[in-house]
Amino acid sequence: MFIQTEATPNPATLKFLPGKEVLVEGTADFRDADSARAASPLAGRLFDIPGVTGVFFGYDFITVSKDGPDWQHLKPAILGSIMEHFMSGAPIMAGDSQAGTGHHDDGEEFYDQADAEIVVTIKELLDTRVRPAVAQDGGDITFRGYENGTVFLHMKGACAGCPSSTATLKHGIQNLLRHFVPEVQQVEQVA
Repeated sequence: MFIQTEATPNPATLKFLPGKEVLVEGTADFRDADSARAASPLAGRLFDIPGVTGVFFGYDFITVSKDGPDWQHLKPAILGSIMEHFMSGAPIMAGDSQAGTGHHDDGEEFYDQADAEIVVTIKELLDTRVRPAVAQDGGDITFRGYENGTVFLHMKGACAGCPSSTATLKHGIQNLLRHFVPEVQQVEQVA
């Protein structure tokens, strides 16, 4: 098994491509060891590596965030854990047969029903133009809400805590949404 790695715009996050599906549907974002161990054998295994602070699963990639040590010290342990997990045949998510699975921890969406048509357009633009590009960088962005001209988005994976995330939100996504949806005035990040 050969696992490729790619740098992300976030220097504290590295993208791992195992050459296999990771999650068939959705994404999974883990920011602490306890939630990781409860939901995913692979995420729990990765959190056992000292220095790992976040794990994110996409369709065909895994991003791992770190504090402390250089990647040259962490990368071999991460690669080994991913390889061992895939070779063992264990599921990615607990209680999961890998058939149409996905872990969605996106929280409740909020918006006024009068804005439902605007929200549909915003979500379509996010799904077709923004999320594929962000996935290339090892992350994901999901819609959380719309209120008084402000779109609220949740950034996950490599996007969470990325130094360039503000520029991505303000210059990229905000300008795109404003162009196609004149009612949008600004975009804000929510946890």
